[in-house]
Amino acid sequence: MKPPDRADLALVAIDFRTLFVPGAPGRILRENDPDRSAGPLFWLGGSAQGNVAGVHQDVDDAVAAELLALSRSEPPFHVPATLPLHIGRYERLLARDGAVPRRDLEVTYELPRNLPVTGDDELVSSGSAAALRFEAAIAEGGMPENLVVLKMREVGDLWPPWCMLLCQGEVASIAFAARLSGEGAELGLATVPKFRGRGFAALATAAWSNHPALASRALFYSAAQDNKASRRVIERLNLRRIGTSLRLDV
Repeated sequence: MKPPDRADLALVAIDFRTLFVPGAPGRILRENDPDRSAGPLFWLGGSAQGNVAGVHQDVDDAVAAELLALSRSEPPFHVPATLPLHIGRYERLLARDGAVPRRDLEVTYELPRNLPVTGDDELVSSGSAAALRFEAAIAEGGMPENLVVLKMREVGDLWPPWCMLLCQGEVASIAFAARLSGEGAELGLATVPKFRGRGFAALATAAWSNHPALASRALFYSAAQDNKASRRVIERLNLRRIGTSLRLDV
């Protein structure tokens, strides 16, 4: 794997513009998902070379300016299981009615395009003839139970571009674009409970990295620091860590 370089900071900036719909410099309009979620009050993402920060548009301008000024003096925030230097000040500025905002810490990895795809299991990618048949079957007979278990109830819940891995005709795992911009894509990954622990998530991820719709985009996989299932996928695919991120929200 290539060693980290200053390009990693550019990747963090692309990830920011992929995760969120940016507004004025340093501001977040909303989450960049099909559900149009609100997004966090504050986000800080870092690499070994520096950080990128964003503050939600609903945060008072003076508070936002102070948060962004603090983030510019923040040492590179990139080591898992650590907190930013100014975490206490960020939280105090965003506290509402005495309630400290919730912390969500993740580790961000670079997902190479065109990872090798191994195994004989059937793969179906959005936009293909097989995918069109699959979607037509959903329209006629409803969502397969395996996907209902994953809280997917209609075709619109399959966020393209996506790739499904089928085991003996059943959907076992699906990789999809949890966030998608013109520059990047953030991997979303879900495996049916009865198929977990068999390496299907890593296979679906590798297949997703080959999707033609992703050919010109930077690909990212972000996972909670204590997510053991994600850790197995990361290790199987030997993904390179870019850095870490922090979300603060109510």
